Amino acid sequence: QVQLVESGGGSVNVGGSLRLSCAASGFTYSRWCVAWFRQAAAGKEREDVAAVDVDGTSRVAESVKGRFTISRDNAKSTHHLQMNKLIPEDTGMYYCAARGGPCDFGKYSELTGSMDHWGKGTLVTVSS
Repeated sequence: QVQLVESGGGSVNVGGSLRLSCAASGFTYSRWCVAWFRQAAAGKEREDVAAVDVDGTSRVAESVKGRFTISRDNAKSTHHLQMNKLIPEDTGMYYCAARGGPCDFGKYSELTGSMDHWGKGTLVTVSS
């Protein structure tokens, strides 16, 4: 079955960096849209962070543009989120997710509601 396992979360000071990884299995990874989302706190809405399409095209949220980069390694069925210049507002639970087929960025202004499979999350804490 489809499995997504995040790693790389932790606690950093403002201005620091973290690299999140999502190891995927159970599907033809290269043909799926993969992405990262975050939830600031329990009860808050989950929001898009970044996504990378089957052709390598990526989209990142305005709030993290210029600081976060998403990438995928189809040979290893893994995608990463490189997070630089972290700020306290980046604190939250980060989830990776996947959906069969292209991301279809033109159709979805937000991907949160369109993803089929989710990891359990990894916690990122940024302290000032």
